[in-house]
Amino acid sequence: MKLYHGSNMSIDEIDLKRGRRGKDFGQGFYLSADRSQAQMMAERTVDREESGEATVTTYLFDDSILFKPSDLKVKVFEGYSIEWAEFILMNRRNKTYEPVHDYDIVYGPIADDKVGLQISRYQLQYIPMDELIRQLSFIRPTFQYFFGTERAIRLLHKIDTK
Repeated sequence: MKLYHGSNMSIDEIDLKRGRRGKDFGQGFYLSADRSQAQMMAERTVDREESGEATVTTYLFDDSILFKPSDLKVKVFEGYSIEWAEFILMNRRNKTYEPVHDYDIVYGPIADDKVGLQISRYQLQYIPMDELIRQLSFIRPTFQYFFGTERAIRLLHKIDTK
């Protein structure tokens, strides 16, 4: 399958250290199967960094790896759940360079702006966990792929889209 990464530059070589801390699934390399989602992320990155040009890089990935036994440690979230919300909170709270989990690949919903608002309400103790999940159930999830280790990155094959 094709996966897309949005950035403010072309990605010739993936450097996991360049990933931002405190992201949904931790510091790593994020991709989407939705090219328009990657384009939107590229534009956000240009705005945030105030430099570069919105660029979408395309990769091939054998997604059957997510569901078959392998030596990779993979976590799949099929949708919003308490486990997903707790995982997101754990990673977003981590501002260190040490990961809080040991998964090579994580697949699951993006905690976008709407989801982020509900997570903030939960963190501020305005709503309990069951209400957080109920609120999230009304939001159609957009999924993301997280690659957090070098051995996971080796499964991505950049393709020239020109």
